[in-house]
Amino acid sequence: MSGPSQCCVQGVHHEGTPTGKIEKINDVECYIATPSATYPKEKVLLFLPDFFGITFKNAQLIADDFARNGYRTVMPDYLNGDGVPPAELEKGTFPVQDWFQRHGPETSRPPLDKVIAGLREEGVTAFAAIGYCYGARHAWDLAIEHVTKVTICNHPSLLKNPEDFETYLAKATAPLLINSCEIDPPFPPDFQASADEILKDKFAPGYHREHWMGCKHGFSVRGDIRDPMVKAAKEGSFVNAVEWLHKHF
Repeated sequence: MSGPSQCCVQGVHHEGTPTGKIEKINDVECYIATPSATYPKEKVLLFLPDFFGITFKNAQLIADDFARNGYRTVMPDYLNGDGVPPAELEKGTFPVQDWFQRHGPETSRPPLDKVIAGLREEGVTAFAAIGYCYGARHAWDLAIEHVTKVTICNHPSLLKNPEDFETYLAKATAPLLINSCEIDPPFPPDFQASADEILKDKFAPGYHREHWMGCKHGFSVRGDIRDPMVKAAKEGSFVNAVEWLHKHF
């Protein structure tokens, strides 16, 4: 399995002022970004964050951008208020393995399920999911369980090679987009090749993997956008995600 590593808690803070709000859905705090124009009330994009959780400004800014593209975007606090402190981002010394032991699916999945149930009570009938690093594992599982209609995974972690790719092929029906990169210990080249071999041209609902050279794990949410290649990849992976949603959701 592609486990967590130090690269999962490293990166750069991005500039900007989030415009969404933190509110509770079914007693779970969520960062919610809502389109200013008319949007389909029956649809929600679940933004499943990495180890930094819902208070991480970088993630909030991206959620806001999805809202600007017409999708009500909900980022659940499935880390139960225990996300990695943003101040740790550029230190590179956070004890990630110790933290991860406290955040297995037995603790993170229940609040996610509560949010989904709460949204259904509000009238939401269709979900898409975008998962970053840790969040990609949950996005993957939601698709296999037929909770979501579209899946997007950016530099995923915690996947098993080849088991998870084979399971997705056999059980899921949600079109799958993966944004991968050149330097990525949690989703290394052999995982990338295996995903392509198993899913490309075989997964009928739709599969695409975009590979971003010159980038490392976390580039789409924590990358150093002072580097032109990283900036282009961050922006390009977002455009990919929006186009995938427009096509399939």
